[in-house]
Formats: sequence, structure tokens, C-alpha cells
Amino acid sequence: MSDVTTRDREVLTDQLGRLPRGLVAIAARCPCGAPVVVETAPRLEDGTPFPTTFYLTHPAAVKACSTLEARGVMREMNARLAHDPELAAAYRAAHEDYLRRRARLGEVPEIAGISAGGMPERVKCLHAVVGHALAVGPGVNPLGDAALEQAAREGLWDQNGCWCERDRADNAPA
Repeated sequence: MSDVTTRDREVLTDQLGRLPRGLVAIAARCPCGAPVVVETAPRLEDGTPFPTTFYLTHPAAVKACSTLEARGVMREMNARLAHDPELAAAYRAAHEDYLRRRARLGEVPEIAGISAGGMPERVKCLHAVVGHALAVGPGVNPLGDAALEQAAREGLWDQNGCWCERDRADNAPA
């Protein structure tokens, strides 16, 4: 985690069209230094409980997750979870990790026991499990890691290279 700079706020506003609500820190960065994942407070400024501690912001990473979701990757992951007890146990451990990390930011009774992305029973949002995997590093969220590996293998997005310029070129007005 790293502190949020003025430049980060500018980049995040460019990435999302607004600043993320409940912004606490930058949880993962692009090799060029741009934010990729932000850490958010478990309770927003207006009092709303917010379970998504790790929020994926980088447009190319978001697009990669959306593409994988559209291809049915979550359905495949859910089938694997249902039939692989070791994977299910590792995913449950990822859920517990998520809850521990959020608890360091504050306890919010309304979301107690709720992590993000469908953990621990299913995958309902690749953006959330990938955000968690990027924030904490490999080996913690097995399905986030798997989605990152698949995105890189398919050339959709790779955390080891900078996609910022490519993303700007893809979104430039015609």
C-alpha cells in the first residue's frame, strides 16, 4: 500500500471519471507508477457500508476482467470451486484474508463476514478477486491469480508491463 498523491488523484479521476469513494491508499500500481487498485474504507463518507476494499481502477485491467467475464470464465471457476476441495479451501482462505485486511481499516457490522466478488462460495465479480490478488500479491487469492494469468496469456492485460499508453490510444477520440 502506498499513500495517495495529488498525481494519483488526477490519474484516478482520468481513469474513472471521478475520484473513488472512500479512498484510503493505492493498493497496487502499474510499473509506470499509475494506480491499478485502490484501497477503500469499509464505510464511505456518507455512512454507507462498502465491502469492496480493493477496487480495480486501471481501464485496461478492468476491460480485461470484463472480457473474461463475458467469455464465461466465472462459470468455469464456479464449476472448479464446486468440484475441487483444495481450491475451495484456498478461496475460503482468500476470503478470510480479505476480511482481516478490511478489519484493519475499521469494523462495519452491516458487512461483517462479507468480503467481495462472491467469496468464499462463488465468483461473481472477477474485478474484485483480481483487485484483491493485485493488492496482496500472488499466492493469496487463487482465482484472482488464475484470472490474471489468463488475461496475460490471452494478451488482454499483464501486470508486469505498462498498459497506460496503450489504454489511452485505445480510448482516443476518432
